[in-house]
Amino acid sequence: MKLLKIIDFAHSLLKKSVSINDMVIDATVGNGYDTAFLAHLVGTEGKVFGFDIQAEAINSTKNYLIKNELDQNVTLFNKGHETIMESIPSEYYQKITGAIFNLGYLPGGDKQIVTKAETTISAIKQLIEIMKPEGIIILVIYHGHLEGAIERDEVMNFVQTIDQKIAHVIKYQFINQINNPPFVIAIEKR
Repeated sequence: MKLLKIIDFAHSLLKKSVSINDMVIDATVGNGYDTAFLAHLVGTEGKVFGFDIQAEAINSTKNYLIKNELDQNVTLFNKGHETIMESIPSEYYQKITGAIFNLGYLPGGDKQIVTKAETTISAIKQLIEIMKPEGIIILVIYHGHLEGAIERDEVMNFVQTIDQKIAHVIKYQFINQINNPPFVIAIEKR
């Protein structure tokens, strides 16, 4: 297939925005795959900040990073992503070049614990404020469950109202697949 799959597309955008020594955020660390991807992109002198409300996700990510020798430049917070500005030192403001969210629930975890539109929108607003110009925010939206559909609708309503003078917003989606396939929203700060 020549079209990029959803996660591959998300990663391709991050590769264009993030360089060695940059500062980045994984807003939903889950099992650590995106955290490791970001740690690899920024190298040993860069910095990755990871957030998750579940201790299980933080521990899984920590173990995955250690196993892959990518833990030296990562700070993990067992907090929601809506705490970005209170958690990340202000010295990193205007230096953050990329952020990724995988919205929904932890794969293999408790499906009752899900991301919520209110906290996601709060985190997006904070990121737009503290990111470097041309920094990119990636939202991978999994909406095949009731709470995911609610979050999808509220987040979509919000991102469509972002002033075009502040950011560019795109949507990447396969439109002929069944079972509510995930899609990407990308926000590039101007």
